[in-house]
Amino acid sequence: MTPAEKFSFPRQIKNSDIAAGNRACPVCSRDARDEFVPLAALPADLRQLIGVNAPDTGNFEAVCPRCVLLFERAKQQIFSDAAMNKDGSYVLSTPLRLDADERFTGKGITIAFLDSGFFPHVDLTTPSNRILAYQNMNTPEGEIASLFNTDVASWHGMMTSVVAAGNGSLSNGFYRGIAPDANVVLVKLARTGRITEQNIQDALEWVLENRTKYDIRVINISAGGDFEQSYLHDSLSQTVEECVALGITIVCAVGNAGRLPTHPVFPPASAPSAISVGGLDDNNSIDRARRGMYRSSYGPTLDGLQKPEIIAPSIWVPAPILPNTPTAQQATLLETLDKAEDAELHQIVERNPNVEPHLDAALDRPPYIIRQIIALKLQQENVINKNYKYVDGTSFAAPIVSSIAAQMLEANPRLTPQQIKRILISTAERLPHYEVDRQGWGVVDPRRAVEMAINL
Repeated sequence: MTPAEKFSFPRQIKNSDIAAGNRACPVCSRDARDEFVPLAALPADLRQLIGVNAPDTGNFEAVCPRCVLLFERAKQQIFSDAAMNKDGSYVLSTPLRLDADERFTGKGITIAFLDSGFFPHVDLTTPSNRILAYQNMNTPEGEIASLFNTDVASWHGMMTSVVAAGNGSLSNGFYRGIAPDANVVLVKLARTGRITEQNIQDALEWVLENRTKYDIRVINISAGGDFEQSYLHDSLSQTVEECVALGITIVCAVGNAGRLPTHPVFPPASAPSAISVGGLDDNNSIDRARRGMYRSSYGPTLDGLQKPEIIAPSIWVPAPILPNTPTAQQATLLETLDKAEDAELHQIVERNPNVEPHLDAALDRPPYIIRQIIALKLQQENVINKNYKYVDGTSFAAPIVSSIAAQMLEANPRLTPQQIKRILISTAERLPHYEVDRQGWGVVDPRRAVEMAINL
């Protein structure tokens, strides 16, 4: 039962009660066509939750029904499992910020990830292992041992796969992806250093050979080439077209060169049939008035194609920290100190030497100085808690779109890659005041995309 169904309002507050001529919800800034729900009629805990997550909004007395439903669905999990920001608001999950349809979780759909390296994070392996296959393209036999390496290359692919398909097991499911039940196939592109177009093409060809074996429906590529090329003369782009023709949806990150004088989109994102994803900065908020552009690359391509077609969150994206690394040690220490009493701070730092040099150097300083260092480090290192941190880059926008494609395929398995792309485009929401070239058709809308997939 929804809050609107639970409560009998003595008087519904209409849009004119909020501000004359303003139909926007004070929390999400959506155009509220329905009558507002008065905060006074909501339970105290729900009222508090909505209030603290609108920190830039002044006093308000009512919100739109959509916001009530959004926070009602997530209330218990936020209170029990979400990390809290210093302003009293909560670090919201990607599915919550995008209002993803929680009925569909990518169950039965396999996404292949092409990336620098991987690690079998518990968000993919518990309570059951959803990693169907791992292929290291650097060795003929695949070298399964390399999956367990905790080096820099492993981190990137671990994050992209978990951003899309992680179940948030280390947060009781809160910091999950949009497709937390999807199966994954992990394809390591290169041993170390730069990933070449040939590396990506070899991996795509491996996926083509094994697509039936693992029932691969979506490929996520958070890597790119080094030069602009026409798809007519680029073998990688032509391989992308071959994959799509055989029924595989390909989602590519466009890159992060939007601040440069030249900002081209390279293959494979420049291929005509790829769903190319640029970056949104939503400021970790459901308030659409706070949405802006990330520094992502954009077209048109050499062939005159609009790239990206859509944008998705590329900053403030919760992602897992690679276990058993210095970063994991640092995040654990910072979380422990942040929760500790002042009298405990010096002892905790002394028990954990050489983890954070700035804290080691402050052992002779009073607790309030140590508190300032902790707060600064939490902010600088984008730490959410000991298991998750914020990441940025279109590398993480692409897997969000891949997870939405998995939702759509679960809802309607007959969808073709062309239909998926058309639905994502037609349901996207353009940002006002930003060039079309930078955002394409706008911000991806998971709920509307799934609804259209079902109707189709």
